[in-house]
Formats: sequence, structure tokens, C-alpha cells
Amino acid sequence: MEHLKPKQAFEFLANDPSAVFVDCRSEMEFLFVGHPISAMMIPWNDGPDWEINPHFVAQVKKAVGHSTARPVVIICRSGSRSVDAGLALEAVGFSNVINVLEGFEGDLDQSHQRGKLGGWRRAGLPWEQV
Repeated sequence: MEHLKPKQAFEFLANDPSAVFVDCRSEMEFLFVGHPISAMMIPWNDGPDWEINPHFVAQVKKAVGHSTARPVVIICRSGSRSVDAGLALEAVGFSNVINVLEGFEGDLDQSHQRGKLGGWRRAGLPWEQV
């Protein structure tokens, strides 16, 4: 698995139109916190029970047209869940998985809040909130 900072991931996506951008956060995070423009929501885990989505791999396979060689860029809140999701994809043969370091919101600051230390949104990259 390759790991890219948000701006590097943005450049990668801009330069490779075949890449699929997956936001693996929960539906609530995707809708209410915001998400990168062009990212598709395929939750790795979601409420109310927060168990791993048993359909995650199949949903990503469908999104890439069943081509496990197609690049998949994965983002989550901080870059942690996306590693687990990426490992699951690699375990079934995906060969070009890219994790976005820092995720959408970045690490916790001294006040235990996100959004001030790194992340896609803090980097000023395109995002929207529904």
C-alpha cells in the first residue's frame, strides 16, 4: 500500500483519471462533516453497530469495474481506518491501493479536536458539505 499526503493524493487523482476515490468513513461523517469532491462513499464500518461492512470489498470491486489493477485511493477521518480498508482490498488482490495520510480531518490537536492539524480539508483541497 502506498501512502500519500493529501496534496499528493489530490495530484495523483488529477493525473490518473482511471483512479477511484473512496471515502470509507461513515455515512454521517460523509454527509455532515463534509467530504472531498469526487469521492464516493463506501463505508468501512458504519452505525449503529459500527461493525465492519461485510460488503465493502464487493462494493469497491463494483466501483472499479471489477479491475483489481485499477488505482483505489482511500480516505477516512485521520488515515487509520483507510489502512485497514486498504489491507482488506490488498488481501483479495487489489494491486494499486493508496492511503491518504492525515485523512479528511487530520490528527487530534492539544484540545482533542480535529481539523486544525493536517488533513484534506485543512490543506485547502476541494470538498463539500451536503
